[in-house]
Amino acid sequence: MAARSDLERFDDGYKRLRRHRSILAIERVAQIAHLDVGREIRKGLPEIVLAEGKAPREVASIVEAMVKRTGRAIVSRADRKHLGLIHALRIPKSRIQFFEKSGIIIAKLSSFRVKATGGRVGLLTAGTSDIPVAEEAQVIAEEMGCKTRAYYDVGVAGLHRLFKPLSELLKWDSDVILVVAGREGALPTVVAGLVDVPVIGVPTSRSYGFGDKGIAALAAMLQSCSLGIAVVNIDSGVGAGSIGGLIANRSSKYRQGRA
Repeated sequence: MAARSDLERFDDGYKRLRRHRSILAIERVAQIAHLDVGREIRKGLPEIVLAEGKAPREVASIVEAMVKRTGRAIVSRADRKHLGLIHALRIPKSRIQFFEKSGIIIAKLSSFRVKATGGRVGLLTAGTSDIPVAEEAQVIAEEMGCKTRAYYDVGVAGLHRLFKPLSELLKWDSDVILVVAGREGALPTVVAGLVDVPVIGVPTSRSYGFGDKGIAALAAMLQSCSLGIAVVNIDSGVGAGSIGGLIANRSSKYRQGRA
């Protein structure tokens, strides 16, 4: 039998989307938002509400609608004002987690369970000031069903600190490694030169002076001479966790013979 073309596979996928309209469902909230409530079914990525730039009351309204419709809401770049109003909603049979370092809030119905996929995402940070961005990525990957392992403060200023954590991630058979670094952003390049798994460079704004606010780190990662490295935007823990989770989950499907 002749192999099916990419166009034929895409066409079949589009027809399936048309048949399952819930995958394309949009829900309007308080004249301010159009929630893509079918995103996780369609893409394997949950919708994530960005709190930055929104009034706490607006964020709370969106969270309430998401939890009622999908069983879970994930909020990024939130603070305690957002958290307070979300707690005040008193959604029946729900639980709320707040990751203060990264500003992630997760609200779930007590019955909601994240389905384990078998994907494995490793995380490394160059310094302790990079932990908030790494935590953001880690939470997103875990909410996509992945297992994670994180090691902090293993940057190039003391390169000998890197070897044991990196060896442990390779023994664990990590599907992808997210490497979070500020300053000159050298750590992802070093890691990518040593491993045979995809590396995602995550520049952070934890730097000052020439090339401050992450510009030098981003430029260095983009200019990396090591192959096998991709780069997300400055401080984009959500972006890194999302692409890392997709890679890990896809790899897990092939391991389990489900792809």
